[in-house]
Amino acid sequence: MQTSSLRRQMKNVVNNYTEAEIKVREATSNDPWGPPTTLMAEISDLTFNIVANAEVMGMLWKRLNDHGKNWRHVYKALTLMDYLVKTGSDQVAKECKEKIYSVQTLRDFQYLDKDGRDQGINVREKAKLLVSLLRDEDKLKRERSQALKTKTRMAGMSSGLSSTPPPYPGRHSSHASGAYGEETGRCRRTSSSLPSSTSSSRFVPDIEQARPHTSGEEELQLQLALAMSREESEKPPPPTVDIDEQTQLQIAMSLSKEDSTKPVPRATTNNVDLDEDTQLQMALNLSKEEHQQEQMSRQGDESMLMRALEESKREMETKGGTAFMDLVDIFAVPADAPLRDTHSGPHQAAARGGGLPWDSMG
Repeated sequence: MQTSSLRRQMKNVVNNYTEAEIKVREATSNDPWGPPTTLMAEISDLTFNIVANAEVMGMLWKRLNDHGKNWRHVYKALTLMDYLVKTGSDQVAKECKEKIYSVQTLRDFQYLDKDGRDQGINVREKAKLLVSLLRDEDKLKRERSQALKTKTRMAGMSSGLSSTPPPYPGRHSSHASGAYGEETGRCRRTSSSLPSSTSSSRFVPDIEQARPHTSGEEELQLQLALAMSREESEKPPPPTVDIDEQTQLQIAMSLSKEDSTKPVPRATTNNVDLDEDTQLQMALNLSKEEHQQEQMSRQGDESMLMRALEESKREMETKGGTAFMDLVDIFAVPADAPLRDTHSGPHQAAARGGGLPWDSMG
């Protein structure tokens, strides 16, 4: 038994893969040969079972997402997908059309091996052919019709087996649903009438194949298990396209928080998208704001001037009020001063004064 095959079987057991998933992994392995036609035919039959079809397509899309040194996974997955689109159930073609973008991206697949050979060209050419087939509905119908006829003819030339596929056991579990259990029971009762060659053609369980038969195989399996564990722990997590709900919620909350902290840009009147009425209204609002600011500034200046005058008045009252009043008394006109008669002459004025002016000198 080859090391790659033994390693693959150990992964099948450790990851508890179903029969459909194991078959897809076997058909799309890294072995340097193409997937066997008989194995692809068995996988094609499984696509007519709802449960098995979901498992087949899930593993197939997973293989298509490989890259680098696992380019054979991608190339064989495209080969198997092309076969299933032509011979499998209608759900396969429908799902491939819905996810055609995943196939389109493979038209740019790149990988150079250690010898510098472009191994990605095989993937690119296969992806182009499959995309062209999925987009051409008429061509797809013709290809499916021809492939199904060939498959039916080959099945009739075989050892007389029934065209009905054997029942799909799925994942070995004790909690199978009631409806699926009844369907499986009916299929098993139907398949009991088939020749014994049907049961003999069944695969040996992978657990039996993986079980070591000698001490050398046991030692080899132990070393492989340790190497796989070390490889899984050292391998960086691959970038995934499908993000879980919790991560999506955290990303949304982070973006919302960033948007809330950003300053809101102030709208300007130079925006060409605003109509004339809006621009006029904005101009009036700005003019009104400037007028209000000017009034407030003027009121502030007046209040400061009044405050200064009041303080000056209080200082004058407390410090120089008496001297100021004396000056007022000196220079002010007395209230009882006689009025000057402008019509009387100088002699009359002297007589009123009590005599001649030179009399006072003696």
